[in-house]
Amino acid sequence: MRMRTKPGRPLGFSAAALLICALWFSVFSPVPVGGAQGGVNGTGHTGAGDAGGVQAVDFNPRQARQRLGQVRQFDFDAEDVAVEIDFGREVAAHLLGRHQLDQADRRDRYVALVGHSLVRNANRPEIDFRFAVLDTDAVKAFATPGGYIFVSRGALELMEDESELAGVLAHEIIHVTERHIVKELDITSGEGGIASGLARIVGGSGDPARAAFAQAVDQALEILLEEGLSKEDELEADRMGTLLAAQSGYDPEGLRRYLERLRDHSGGETVEDGVSDTHPPLDERLQALEGFMVEMGLADAERPRMGDRFQENMQ
Repeated sequence: MRMRTKPGRPLGFSAAALLICALWFSVFSPVPVGGAQGGVNGTGHTGAGDAGGVQAVDFNPRQARQRLGQVRQFDFDAEDVAVEIDFGREVAAHLLGRHQLDQADRRDRYVALVGHSLVRNANRPEIDFRFAVLDTDAVKAFATPGGYIFVSRGALELMEDESELAGVLAHEIIHVTERHIVKELDITSGEGGIASGLARIVGGSGDPARAAFAQAVDQALEILLEEGLSKEDELEADRMGTLLAAQSGYDPEGLRRYLERLRDHSGGETVEDGVSDTHPPLDERLQALEGFMVEMGLADAERPRMGDRFQENMQ
C-alpha cells in the first residue's frame, strides 16, 4: 500500500467524533426535494424551476449532460461506496469537532433543500448527500468523501441570491462525485488501486491499519483546512459545478459572481480557510470559468437569481 506519508495519531472511529456525527445525521438527514413540510416559502420546494413560474435556464441540456458525463465515469461496487462513506463520515466528524453547527433551523433546511435540488442531476445516485451550515464568520465551504457538505454562515453572508448558493454547493458536490479528496490522498494497494487501498485501511482491524486510517483522516483534514485541492480539481469543480447548477435550472452566473465577490472580499489573496499556493488564485479561476461559460453559451445571460427567496431564508 502506498500513501502520502505524515505522522498520524493512533485513532480510528473515535467515540466522540462518531457521537458528534450521529447527532448531526439525526438532524441533517437527506431531504428529498418537494417532500419537506414547511420548507422554503412554506412549500417544501426549491430549485429554480419550482420558484413562482421561473423557467429553467435556456441552454442545451443534452450538451450539459454529455459534458458532465464525460469528466469521469466510475464503476463502483457497494463495498467501494460504503468505504468512501465511512471514511468521509470520520472526516466530517472531525470537522464538526472544530466547528459548531449553525442553530438557525430555517436557514439550515433551506441550504439542504437547495443542495438536494442539485443532487438530482449529479452522477452519483448511490450517495445520500448531507448539507449543513457551520456557525462561523469565516468564509468556508467543504466537501468530504461520501457526500458530507458544509458551508459557513460567513460564506452565506457573502452571497446575495440563491443562484450563488447553488453555484457554491454544486462546486462542492463535484468534489464528491469526482472523488477529489480520495484521489489526492494517493492511497493505493498493489492490485486494486485507490478504492481497494482505502478499503484496506478502513476495514482493517490491526494496529497498522488503524494507524494508516488515522493518518489518512489527518491528511484529508490538512487538504481541506490548509493545503487545498489541486489546481486541476478546483478548476474542474468550477466548470462542472456551473454546468450542474445550470442543468438544475439555476442562473449559471451564480458561482462566477460569488467568486468575484470573494476575490474583492479577500483582496485577491488566499481566502479565509487558509489554502496554500496549490489552490489557484481567484483571478485565474474567474478567467478560466468565464472562458468555459463563453464556450458553453452560458455567459452574460439575464436569468432569475431568486434573491428575495434567499434573503427571506437567511433570517
